[in-house]
Amino acid sequence: QEGIFRHVKAVCESTGLGVIIYNRANSVANADTVARLADACPNLIGFKDGTGKVDLVRHVTAKLGDRLCYIGGMPTHELFAEGFNGAGVTTYSSAVFNFVPELAQRFYRAMRTGDRAAMEEILHSFFFPFAALRDREQGYPVSIIKAGVELIGRTPGPLRPPLTDLKPQEKDVLRGLIEKIAA
Repeated sequence: QEGIFRHVKAVCESTGLGVIIYNRANSVANADTVARLADACPNLIGFKDGTGKVDLVRHVTAKLGDRLCYIGGMPTHELFAEGFNGAGVTTYSSAVFNFVPELAQRFYRAMRTGDRAAMEEILHSFFFPFAALRDREQGYPVSIIKAGVELIGRTPGPLRPPLTDLKPQEKDVLRGLIEKIAA
């Protein structure tokens, strides 16, 4: 925790911009560390979680209240959005916004207004099959987003090794999901 504290504090001290701490992988600050950082760094404005540990997130939101904004950062966070919303994380970064923005916005509105029927429909028609495709290979959470961007006619740039592109038949499945939404 001390290493995370020093690192985030150094980042905060190096800029006048607002800073958001992003808990993920091997950099996971606990609630006490986040509170120390909020006290020491006036430009620490947010906490983003990519761990999926709702208990940790709940400790952070309980300890810091409205001192920070809270952002969900799990891959395909829509699958976790309802539970995290209940833990005080009322927004999230949506990777699919890059290629199906209307769907991402529709799901977010349904989540924020408590429209469970709309959420379930979107989860079953898009996000569950999307996540199943994403989970076929290690690294596909990045690959599938780039493929989606390409399928709508944009240039996402190449994947960095060791990541691999979706297989042609997987890209066809993704194309079908996107086309179903557009219909």
